[in-house]
Amino acid sequence: MANRWSLGTLRSTRPGRSSPGRRAGLVALRAGVRLPMIAAALVFAFGCALSVIAPVMEVLLIGRVAQGLGGGGLVSLAFVAVPRFFPDRLMPRVMAAMSLLWGASAFLGPLVGGLFATYGSWRAGFGFFAAQAVLLAVFIWVLRERDPALPISTADATLPYRRLALLCLSVLAVAFAGIVETPTLMALSLSAGVAALVLFVRLDAASGADRLWPQRAFDPRHGTGAALLMLLAMSLGTMGLAAYGPLLMALIHGTPVIVAGYVVAAISIAWTVAAVIVSGAPERLDPVMIVTGMALIFLSVAGSAYAVPAGPVALIAVFAACEGFGFGMAWTFVLRRAKRLAPEGEVERLTASVPTISRLGYALGASVVGIFANSAGFDASASAEAAAHVARTIFLGSLPFAAIGFLAALRFASARS
Repeated sequence: MANRWSLGTLRSTRPGRSSPGRRAGLVALRAGVRLPMIAAALVFAFGCALSVIAPVMEVLLIGRVAQGLGGGGLVSLAFVAVPRFFPDRLMPRVMAAMSLLWGASAFLGPLVGGLFATYGSWRAGFGFFAAQAVLLAVFIWVLRERDPALPISTADATLPYRRLALLCLSVLAVAFAGIVETPTLMALSLSAGVAALVLFVRLDAASGADRLWPQRAFDPRHGTGAALLMLLAMSLGTMGLAAYGPLLMALIHGTPVIVAGYVVAAISIAWTVAAVIVSGAPERLDPVMIVTGMALIFLSVAGSAYAVPAGPVALIAVFAACEGFGFGMAWTFVLRRAKRLAPEGEVERLTASVPTISRLGYALGASVVGIFANSAGFDASASAEAAAHVARTIFLGSLPFAAIGFLAALRFASARS
């Protein structure tokens, strides 16, 4: 039950949350950006259409998987397109524009879906989003924007389905560890998930032309590796408030659900505001912006360890906004600096891996905080005192991951191309 709550709150709390898409960089290297984006939009539309006509839950789930594949591909390809279509000096402004749209979607998506569910039909809602995706595909086709020439040849590359399956197995194993109650089974499942992830990284690094991620991914001795480690650790370390914040606020402080929802929504609002405010900063300030943003995120996790169990709710909102502002400040410049540090021929893989590794961190983080909550004896009907103990366990347990992310940010900021 604990992890079911955490997974259910994932999609509406942060910008751009769509988990698949890890092969987008490889696809872009082989076919450019335009045609894969059209294909991703049509896959998303197919998933929505399948959900409209779904006669049973199993078919609906297949439709949702297709929506995730298409949506994840669109988001990742958007990140790949930014450095290919825009000069470095404009990249922060483009990222700020993307953050603005993410913030708007965080509010409009649930609102539109709620309107269809309340006054019409949830099936009609899926139909509306399917039509949206088809119009997007038509727009991209009609636009016929020139796709820049690819920097390297990848004619011999193939899509690595086995490694993708291994990566999915890793996430599922960690997620299963978050819902089981037996300590032994929890430890075995968590160990299996971590082992699968490590094996994936090793196999991918040795795979040549069809690598999904850049060389030396997660190696803090290198600038791009430090960037990916920073994003993975910070995404993992900040899932406590998004996953359990509303429920813990209700149990500990009696906070109405709608108020608790707006407290968590402060993350998205502050993210968008920060991205717009800092987008005009010159490139020489990229390291300062990234380190300052990550420091704010670390502060938000540490502050939440006190504020969530002790209150008041307004202080929780302050630390939620602190997290969002930090992400908005740092993310706006991560892509530009990462591109500057990327080895030749690695830019597409790197830009695609930036959002997808962050999403991997969110998925792993949801499972890890579920493990923390279960180990602290979490129950949806717990007393205020018991829920406060769970809150301290979740946020103090998340703090080491945030610390790793901050240290990786320091290394990323100081790295030289």
